Amino acid sequence: MGAQAAAVFLRSPHGHARIVSLDAAAARKMPGVLAVLTGADVTPRSISTQPPLMGNTPLALPHWPALARGRVLHVGQTVALVVAETAPQAQDAAEAINVEYEIMPAVVDPRAALAPGAELIWPEAPGNLAADWVGFEDPQVDAIIATAAHVLRLGVAQQRISGTPMEPRAATAWVDSDGRLTIRLGSQGAGMLAAGLSAVMGEPVRVLSDDVGGAFGLKTSPYPEYAALLAAARLTGRPVHWRSTRTEAFCSDMQARQGFCEATLALDAEGRFLALRAQSVVDLGAFLGSVGAHISTANFARCVGTLYRIPHIAVGVRLAFTNTVPIGPYRGAGRPEANHLMERLVAAAARQTGIDAMALRRRNMIPPEALPYRTPVGTTYDSGDFAGVLDAALIAADAPGFSARRAQSEARGRLRGLGVSSFLEHSGGIPIEGAAMLFDSQGCTLRMAVHGSGQGHATIFARLAAARLGLAPEQLRVVQGDSDFDIRGAAAIASRSTAMAGSAVVDLAAEVMLRARSLAAERLEAAEPDLAYADGVFTVAGTDRRVALLALAEGGALDAKGSRTTAETYPNGCHIAEIEIDPETGVVEVLAYTAVDDCGVVLDETLAHGQVMGGAAQGIGQALYENLRYDSDGQILSASFMDYAIPRAGDLPDFRSHSSPSPCLTNPLGVKGVGEAGATAGPAAVMNAIADALPAGAGLAMPATPEAVWRAIHSP
Repeated sequence: MGAQAAAVFLRSPHGHARIVSLDAAAARKMPGVLAVLTGADVTPRSISTQPPLMGNTPLALPHWPALARGRVLHVGQTVALVVAETAPQAQDAAEAINVEYEIMPAVVDPRAALAPGAELIWPEAPGNLAADWVGFEDPQVDAIIATAAHVLRLGVAQQRISGTPMEPRAATAWVDSDGRLTIRLGSQGAGMLAAGLSAVMGEPVRVLSDDVGGAFGLKTSPYPEYAALLAAARLTGRPVHWRSTRTEAFCSDMQARQGFCEATLALDAEGRFLALRAQSVVDLGAFLGSVGAHISTANFARCVGTLYRIPHIAVGVRLAFTNTVPIGPYRGAGRPEANHLMERLVAAAARQTGIDAMALRRRNMIPPEALPYRTPVGTTYDSGDFAGVLDAALIAADAPGFSARRAQSEARGRLRGLGVSSFLEHSGGIPIEGAAMLFDSQGCTLRMAVHGSGQGHATIFARLAAARLGLAPEQLRVVQGDSDFDIRGAAAIASRSTAMAGSAVVDLAAEVMLRARSLAAERLEAAEPDLAYADGVFTVAGTDRRVALLALAEGGALDAKGSRTTAETYPNGCHIAEIEIDPETGVVEVLAYTAVDDCGVVLDETLAHGQVMGGAAQGIGQALYENLRYDSDGQILSASFMDYAIPRAGDLPDFRSHSSPSPCLTNPLGVKGVGEAGATAGPAAVMNAIADALPAGAGLAMPATPEAVWRAIHSP
């Protein structure tokens, strides 16, 4: 197979340009260079794959090449791939490739992209409109709004952000001894990624994945780099390795969120919600990234009403192409956008009507006696005590003592605010998930399709299986990250792992124990009802005859593999941020952050609270710091940590995380998702706190930078 070679990508320096010529002759002659690949050398199949939009709305699906063909559509798009003996040699050769570009106008804002006369990006998307999605329409909404006692209109923006995992993407591709393409990389589900890459390459691809240093959604998808690396491995007959730099990551990892929503909420004279209309314009980037269109439509719309009883809801989304990095999944994936909109609406409605904000929330929350509750957007909530969680959060955050703390801040010349964010999201996504159990004399190897990236999968799944198999947790080995496991399932996305994969483990363990009991009865020459089981051993009642579970596993007799379909879950909670503003500088300090979450039955308090805190850190980051900015030519202005601000440890408060569980009724474990709670609730909690401290801050867009806050304070 030969020694491992190094790969370096030549990327577009322009937001939008035609490739007039590309001359790689000099690069190919440079020392150590093994190959230079361009668009003509790699698979013609498109990287873009999209599930149909809900309601079968037509969706433009332009071709996304592994290496650019004829033109480039965003800064950082892959143009050529150099393979050499060493990375410095590959870098030198990449810089020697001569590309002549004809620069074309770029469009970087989704609303500008849809305006008449905007530069056309794709002929198959007239007016740069990928889809005009009317997900939910209710003919009564407009009539209700026209006659309602109170009508609140609000525009809410979501800025573009990046997942910035600790470990940038990296991959090594090779051709296995049997001639099969193989790639090792960071993944959230090897089987799901293998299916995507196999479709792109037009032949089977094996995916291997080890420990992953952060993922947050952006490591689920096929990328152009992976297809190009596989093609290079096939061409050179050598393993080919690539590791992204941080700047490359900012220009190539799928980005998230960017969009604008105009919403109208109608209330009656007592403040009861009557109808909601939400109309969004969302950026897809230059190509259709993994499930980007689905995130912006179905994911957003199906939880836009969150935990409030709103009888009539209408949602529409216009999807725009721009000359920017494609949009893909990032922690929350549509849910934070919906919750931020709803909680900003509720806070604004309280200000407009003069109704106490907590009373307004309680008045409109779906009560426990109304569950199961089917919403106007087709979801059915099975369990929860939403007002009870709100009350618990207010107590945990010491809301009654806030007035005194505000007075202390004012005495020091500071402004203090308390922001509440009640939330509900759907978790689960792809409903089918599987597992496999392989036994030997030492214990059981549990194979999973989902792939952890810090969630504690090895702990949870081992504990679940061990408890049901009567073994010690240390006798369970959880393995993941090989598409050859051939386990039906998806990836660790959408807070689905514990509910979906955990339920599959429970089912599989039950199947194994039924088979084991039958084998034990046969081995011990006893009737199954006469057998007792404890601590991994079957015994015949009243005798000393016994056989260990693992002794029955000879020849694979207990090995099992299977999958199950598990319904979505609806985690919910209330997060409260307390902030202080220095009016001289506009700096916002998050003093305290309190979370009370209903994630169903809590299997491990430490892991659950860790997930809440990690998500909350990212939610605070979006509210105050993070912003991927482009100039009018499509150049990224924040492609390093010098310019793209993520929260540091000193920017974050001590988190107070509590559980208030209502067991889920639709899976055997009673669990709900928890991984995205903080990212979903956090932005609205912080922004509502700023609005509470600063009336002029009610209209602030994220991120609430010191400059923006200072201007809100001091502008007339």
